[in-house]
Amino acid sequence: MKKLFIALVVVAAAIAVAAQKPAEGPKKGSLVVVGGGRIPKSVSGKFIALAGGADARFVYIPTAAEDQALTKQTGDESPKLFGLKNVTVLHTRDRNEADTEQFAAPLGKARGVWFGGGRQWRLVDSYLGTRVQKELIALLDRGGVIGGSSAGATIQGSYLVRGAREGNEVMMAKGYETGMGFLRNVAVDQHINTRKRETHLKEVIAAHPDLLGIGLYESTAIVVQGDQFEVIGDGKVAITDGKEHGGKPYYLLSPSDRFDLRKRAKLSK
Repeated sequence: MKKLFIALVVVAAAIAVAAQKPAEGPKKGSLVVVGGGRIPKSVSGKFIALAGGADARFVYIPTAAEDQALTKQTGDESPKLFGLKNVTVLHTRDRNEADTEQFAAPLGKARGVWFGGGRQWRLVDSYLGTRVQKELIALLDRGGVIGGSSAGATIQGSYLVRGAREGNEVMMAKGYETGMGFLRNVAVDQHINTRKRETHLKEVIAAHPDLLGIGLYESTAIVVQGDQFEVIGDGKVAITDGKEHGGKPYYLLSPSDRFDLRKRAKLSK
């Protein structure tokens, strides 16, 4: 009986391991994924440097924001992204327009793209599966950088959390569970410290054990290159991998910590 029990435990563990697919970053290019709130200069500076410097061409996508907020971001008085000069603001609520060559053209010349915050379902409605998404992938393939904060962070994962139109308390919303997929087999959450969300990815990983959950403190980012990332900024990053860690469903990484996505493990310094 004891041998049978041990055998069942081994089989269950093997099934759990088999269910996990390797998390992956972009094969080329970089991602800067920010947990919302104030963006430190260490984060914005890294994003600019990865694009080739302040003289590079940038695109800012504020579409996740509400319409009222957008009038200030897309009009003649729109604030420049991080004080940059060569910035094109790209915005539409019409996915047919987003699928046109003319609309997506600025992305073909850009070295860096930044997604602003708001609600991620708006980004899904406007851009998922359109020419814009294809051009974003092409930007990474030629070595560019894609960054984003809050909703602009979550949209970068392959699995989209908090995508419900009804409200951001819903973690898994039918019809809004697919992100841009720059980070594959990954779900990204944000604002986890200020909004007490540290454990919220647990239910997502329980339902989808193939995923890796990455939760970001505000003013904190992961810089992803290949299948590894480094934590930068002011706070921490919570890793939810379906295991218990000292009685919690997650463990924390600190600034300067590095992580291997495929191995799902912190790298030694």
